[in-house]
Amino acid sequence: MTELKTIQVVAALIIHEGRIFATQRGYGDWKDWWEFPGGKLEPGEAPEEALVREIREELATEISVDRYVTTVEWDYPTFHLSMRCYLCSVISGTLTLLEHEASAWLGKEQLHSVNWLPADEGLIPEIEAML
Repeated sequence: MTELKTIQVVAALIIHEGRIFATQRGYGDWKDWWEFPGGKLEPGEAPEEALVREIREELATEISVDRYVTTVEWDYPTFHLSMRCYLCSVISGTLTLLEHEASAWLGKEQLHSVNWLPADEGLIPEIEAML
């Protein structure tokens, strides 16, 4: 059995007034599935720097990376995902969708109402405890 390639990504857990910000993918194999915004690290980039850059690129918003929460390890069919997740706050901007199909602010009662990507779904119990 061959070992899966590991892809290092970061995710922003942006919580405001008891709700968390989630985005719906508009492209690729996982189109229409929901996730926490973020993206891949570039070579030599610190996770926190990657997260600030990705949110700026995808959502035209400046964030602060407030604290590390957890790392999710997940095997997809063609790669292994290592996703570092951080609690973040909006500094400026309005979370404008530049790459995603849709977004939503989800309260605890709505967390199970969307079709999460498998790796992101693993975060739901931890997020429920934070809301």
